Amino acid sequence: MCCTIDLLPEDDDTEALVQHYLNLEPNLTELYEQWSNADANFKKKAPRFAGVRILKQDAWEALVGFICSSNNNIIRISQMMEKLCNHYGPLVGHIGDAPYHDMPSPSILADPKVESHLRRMGFGYRAKYLHQTAVQISQTHEKGWLDSLRNPESPVMGRKVGPAGEMLPGGREGYRVAHEELLALQGVGPKVADCVCLMGLGWGEAVPVDTHVWQIAQRDYKFGKGRHKSLTKATYDAVGDRFRSLWGKEAGWAHSVLFTADLRAFSERLSTKIEVTMVKVEGGDLRLDAGLAPGIVTATKTEVVETKVKREREAEEQDGSVPSRKISQVKRRKKS
Repeated sequence: MCCTIDLLPEDDDTEALVQHYLNLEPNLTELYEQWSNADANFKKKAPRFAGVRILKQDAWEALVGFICSSNNNIIRISQMMEKLCNHYGPLVGHIGDAPYHDMPSPSILADPKVESHLRRMGFGYRAKYLHQTAVQISQTHEKGWLDSLRNPESPVMGRKVGPAGEMLPGGREGYRVAHEELLALQGVGPKVADCVCLMGLGWGEAVPVDTHVWQIAQRDYKFGKGRHKSLTKATYDAVGDRFRSLWGKEAGWAHSVLFTADLRAFSERLSTKIEVTMVKVEGGDLRLDAGLAPGIVTATKTEVVETKVKREREAEEQDGSVPSRKISQVKRRKKS
């Protein structure tokens, strides 16, 4: 005897929420083909990094997260966001004994005591920015102001899609308005504003340019000379315009693929680990199964081949006097 059990009620929107949040609707294959046809550099590097998508984050959460990101790393940013939720956000529920909280609203973070408390929790100068931005949004703007800056083609879940206007070299008018409005907030510069436009407000043409993207622009797109020798405001805009001319209204998405590819390459230059799985075959022998040279080995556990790569001084890399990287140590470990 068997039966069918409905695990979720008919009105459960969990799957739709996940689809929306992960931005799974656009055809990524078509987008990659479009960007590759427009740009030989993208065509060369992107195939190794399939599957990169831009999340459809809540605008307020994205804004807070990117203010926290200033001169910070992912681990500390995540810890800060968790502290904000645990100390100020409403309880959503429990998984086991662990409580989970939502993001606190701007009005909650506008409380005068918040800044000093955040400083005690290790937010540093970001505490002031977060508190003052919360005050600006909750006290000088109408409710829903932040979401009113959203791209109509990328509405919040449950809203109808609308037209977003003509694509121009500097982006659509709605994007430019959103960017300027965000710059009026405390702790928000051009890069943070573009991050929020791209990941929190759905403006795909927003191209956040940090020092790493600037290095990509110099190396692969001939920036760094003449009037664009350094990363000024004019150069920042020129980099964004260049990428928009190549990739169109999803330029920020395409740029994120190259950003990911470059970060991955950088990471592999510093430390490369190859996981080698031992697979049992007939006769009791074991073989390597990690794309390495075939051969019979006597190991009975996973073997890790680790290569540590040392970067040479940047000055030496630039003048070509030494190779840009060298293998300083190769360590092989075999367990039997």
